[in-house]
Amino acid sequence: MLKSAGVGAGDEVIVSAYGNIEMAEAVLAVGALPVFADIDGATYCLDAVAVEAAVTSRTAAIVAVPRFGYLAGLRPLQELGRRRGLLVVEHGEEATPEPRVLAQRQVHAAYLDRRLTGVRTPEACAGHTYQQYVVRIPGNGRPDRDAFARAVRRRGVECEVPVKTPVHRLAAFRREICLPETEHAADETLALSVGGSLSRRDLQRVVASCNALGGLLQPAF
Repeated sequence: MLKSAGVGAGDEVIVSAYGNIEMAEAVLAVGALPVFADIDGATYCLDAVAVEAAVTSRTAAIVAVPRFGYLAGLRPLQELGRRRGLLVVEHGEEATPEPRVLAQRQVHAAYLDRRLTGVRTPEACAGHTYQQYVVRIPGNGRPDRDAFARAVRRRGVECEVPVKTPVHRLAAFRREICLPETEHAADETLALSVGGSLSRRDLQRVVASCNALGGLLQPAF
């Protein structure tokens, strides 16, 4: 998409460091330079204010990626692109789920929203497809998040760290830049399953396991 739009050598393309390395690699593949901007801490999508601050005379495009089903995070970037005359390339994480699948995810997510107290649940957002149910773990960042993940897995709860290392911290793209929301998200987030195969007992196990652990993880003073 970047190549067909004429993006190439000498151009800059703004991308998120919170996500897959493939986005930055695609920018390099057309000869352009990836520029990392911070994310919105609620939607995990690029933050439009941070993106606009990163725009230079060489900026040609923005790669907008919906994270975990937060589709609404794309709209501010589209508006920014129109206002500044920039190409906004939308890259979906996965196909939109079938209505039946989406409805089941939303039912499961609503159950967890009402009952989880040991973690910070996802921000409510219209149109959220819950491709992943991503929570924040209270405590001291990555060490507590990783310990929390190990503990709930021992209790039979499936979970995964959605983004282990931000792209701007990887050797191939290392940049000394300040992306606080990106760093916090990488250190604190954990994805819990809300797939259609979960039973009510499975969901109860998730709630019991997370709530039992949440109060044990306290911020450092």
